[in-house]
Amino acid sequence: MPHTPQVIIMQPVLETCSSDGFSLWPVASTEVYGFMPLSGALSPEEVGAAVMRIAVCNDVAPEPDGCSPGPADPLGSFLHGLLTMDPLFAAGGLQVMDTATGTELLPGCCNGLDERSDWFEVLDGDGRASFGHGPAPLAERLGDSVRLTVDAEQDDSPVIELSAGELRRLLVGAESDLADFLQLAAAWAARHLSGHATPVSAALARALALPTPVVPPLL
Repeated sequence: MPHTPQVIIMQPVLETCSSDGFSLWPVASTEVYGFMPLSGALSPEEVGAAVMRIAVCNDVAPEPDGCSPGPADPLGSFLHGLLTMDPLFAAGGLQVMDTATGTELLPGCCNGLDERSDWFEVLDGDGRASFGHGPAPLAERLGDSVRLTVDAEQDDSPVIELSAGELRRLLVGAESDLADFLQLAAAWAARHLSGHATPVSAALARALALPTPVVPPLL
């Protein structure tokens, strides 16, 4: 039997919701509890679906503390939470796949993309970090290697093992993918949300814990 070399892939992913019936801007079809890899290679419709999802993550009714109501127009109303909530949240995290075995680690429920810095705790901190629940992914440093447990709540959970150096390299690549997505989203916002492009781009940056991108001018 031929040996398949181990190749580990890491991607930032956004947990998706259904895009059925959404009409404020063009979006790709997405499903509930799926995961969309984020990078600079997304189509305009995929970027639109990602922005929609991050806005939905922050579409929380404010406490009745006397604050003024949100905008009455549909677009302003939909974006209101994204533009006013603090802190912001983008459901998801980092996906890791061992292509040789097909083993896949995905972020659990309630994990956010802004929490990806916890991965560096595995390398430079106490050597252990978890990333949500249901499943409960876990990363542990064991000397010069790192063990990734797909679901720490299962005794027989699949695991992925890689070197600490490789994990650090993968984290740098995932950060680059996320920065590329944010710059793509800023360009998308300039085309599709011209009146809100700058604040939306700044809000996306806060949700993803990244520096605010420059919104390119429309040519």
